[in-house]
Amino acid sequence: MKGFKKLIGIVLTGLIFLLCNSGVYGQRTYKKLVWADEFNYTGLPDSSKWSYDLGNGCPNICGWGNNEQQYYTSMRAENARTENGNLIIEAKKENFKDSKYTSARLISKNKGDWKYGRIETRAKLPAGRGMWPAIWMLPTQWNYGGWPHSGEIDIMENVGYWPDSALSSIHTGAYNHSINTQKTKGVNRKDLSTAFHVYGMEWTADSISFYIDGLLYHVFKNEKTGSEAWPFDQEFHLLLNVAVGGNWGGKYGVDDKIFPQRMEVDYVRVYQ
Repeated sequence: MKGFKKLIGIVLTGLIFLLCNSGVYGQRTYKKLVWADEFNYTGLPDSSKWSYDLGNGCPNICGWGNNEQQYYTSMRAENARTENGNLIIEAKKENFKDSKYTSARLISKNKGDWKYGRIETRAKLPAGRGMWPAIWMLPTQWNYGGWPHSGEIDIMENVGYWPDSALSSIHTGAYNHSINTQKTKGVNRKDLSTAFHVYGMEWTADSISFYIDGLLYHVFKNEKTGSEAWPFDQEFHLLLNVAVGGNWGGKYGVDDKIFPQRMEVDYVRVYQ
């Protein structure tokens, strides 16, 4: 009898494992690695793969941003560099041009642009009130007009005053935060700033699915109603950044005692 119960337990455990993994990995249809940065070098980020957005986060001045307080620098090792096999994006408290913080926003535009595929980024996040790290995507050509009509894909966002939450979001003309209709879901992890996690996104013509460490937790489906709901039939590129303050990240202010803070990225891999 004990042996039978043990056998049943083994079978049930196996079934649960298969069911869980079929749900997690069933949508992973893209297996060919087409673009990657493993950051196994020392110095500035690879210029054949990354460029920089430059300036602060004031939309009235530079045309983008959410009123963040940092100044994004270009080719400045203090804010973006590779070391020990990781990309370091570091936010610092220092006076620079018209800002009192610096950071970096790396973009793959015109160096890594994709329509459909799977993106995985293994990263460890900064911590502290005022931090706002993100792994996200924007359209390369803006074929349906300015934001939000051409879309935005947020693979991972975190704000320092909500340290245990990693969120993914979709923004379109019909669904965006300016009208409180954005499609957002999140997962809770206690170690986002002390351990690496793999933040993944799989994008097909029918849906965009979001994962953390292989666990599927958010799916946005193509309603087939047009570009206002689904502008995701064009090429997008990747952005990696650490913002300071801003409309969301700075909701409860910025704690100046936490600096410097960094996001460490072990790798970025794109499959099609």
